[in-house]
Amino acid sequence: MIQLVAFLGNYGKEYEDTRHNAGWLFEAALPFADKISWQSKYKADFCCVDYDVFATWLKDAGLIKERDNGTLPIPDCAPKKIYFMKPMTYMNLSGQAIGEAARFFKIPASDVLVVHDEIELPLGTVGLKWSGGLGGHNGLRSTKETFGTPDFWRIRIGVGKPANGNVADYVLGSFTSDEKITLSQIFTMMNPMFAKFLTIKDATNLQKEWNKKKLVEVL
Repeated sequence: MIQLVAFLGNYGKEYEDTRHNAGWLFEAALPFADKISWQSKYKADFCCVDYDVFATWLKDAGLIKERDNGTLPIPDCAPKKIYFMKPMTYMNLSGQAIGEAARFFKIPASDVLVVHDEIELPLGTVGLKWSGGLGGHNGLRSTKETFGTPDFWRIRIGVGKPANGNVADYVLGSFTSDEKITLSQIFTMMNPMFAKFLTIKDATNLQKEWNKKKLVEVL
């Protein structure tokens, strides 16, 4: 099961609403975001939470339900703690921060989830992916270099790609007002998947359902 969740982005006011910061924007929109207590550690904003506390956050947000006996649906194999981080290294060195935390807590790459923007998916589409190609994403490339393997989980938030022009300029450009509205809708629809993924032993069926799932039709 996932022990470490890394939301990718670039720090600095000039990058706040850019497409490359879709991972950070998703974190900020989580219904329990105000409960995450960030500290500066491991070249990142970092948070450690007892897993049962995290499950309570999900329950209070309406993302999971108690069983009939009043217990929360936490698998026996669930980790004791779950870690959240936002690397502060800039995107192309994200793996340094992720690797530092993973090494300290002895977390294998297979138990890491990276949440990031994805130009290969159109805005309105989200993907849950295990391993595979990097799609030219510098944050994923850095993470692969750190672990020596691409075998980690990703949540891909589609931002589309420019018909013409420089891709770097595009991902470092801000979402339009209309795109921000769409993004807010997408994030709300992603929340149940995010919660389920972090509370199940086997994500095979969830991955199939969310391989490239169109949530909002963008004209």
